[in-house]
Amino acid sequence: MTSGSARRRRSLTSLVGLAFKRGMDVTLSVLVLVVAAPVCVLIALVIRLGTPGPVIFHQERAGKGGKVFKLLKFRTMVDRAPDGFVTANDPRITRFGRILRMTSMDEIPQLWNVIKGNMSLVGPRPDRVFRAESYGDRTRKRLSVRPGIMGWAQLHNGRSMTWPERYEYDLEYVESWSLRGDLRIIWRSVIGGKMIQREGESRDGIG
Repeated sequence: MTSGSARRRRSLTSLVGLAFKRGMDVTLSVLVLVVAAPVCVLIALVIRLGTPGPVIFHQERAGKGGKVFKLLKFRTMVDRAPDGFVTANDPRITRFGRILRMTSMDEIPQLWNVIKGNMSLVGPRPDRVFRAESYGDRTRKRLSVRPGIMGWAQLHNGRSMTWPERYEYDLEYVESWSLRGDLRIIWRSVIGGKMIQREGESRDGIG
C-alpha cells in the first residue's frame, strides 16, 4: 500500500516537473528569440550577402518516439554541400559559418523547434534518421524524451566522443532526469561556456 502510494507521488512529481520543463522551454525560447532578434537579422544578412543559398538550413532528424522533424539552423556551409560527417577544418564550411559553429550561434533557429514542441532546451541531441532506425533496444530509450539543444553528453565534450559513448551519457540523462538536472545543464552550457566548440571538435551532419 505504501509502495503504491510512493509510486503515485513520484509519478505526479514527474508529471508536474515535465509540465514545468515544457513551460520553461517555451518561455525561455521566446525570451531569447526576442532579445536575439537584432543579432539574428545581422546573421541572416551576412549569410545572404556572403554566399549564395538560403539563410536557414534544415535537415530531418529523429525526435521523441522516433517521429521525424525538420531541425533548423543558420546555414554554415556552401549551398548544396554534399552530405557527410563534419570535421573541424571542413572545406565546405564558410568563413562566417565557422564562427557560427564555434559559438553555437548557428543553432539559434532551433529555439523555434523548441516552441513548436519538436525539441526541448535540454535533452539528447537529435540524431540523424538513418542512425536512429538502427538503434538497439537500450539505445532506443533516448527517443523517449524530446531531443535538446543542450545535453548531458555535450557537458562531457560529446562532440569528441564516439557514438556509443555519447549514447551512454544520453541514456544516463534519460534514466536519471530531473528538473534540477536540466537547470544545471543550462547553467553550465550557457554560463560555463560549454556551448563553445573547441578546436578540433567535430559535428555530425551538414548545414
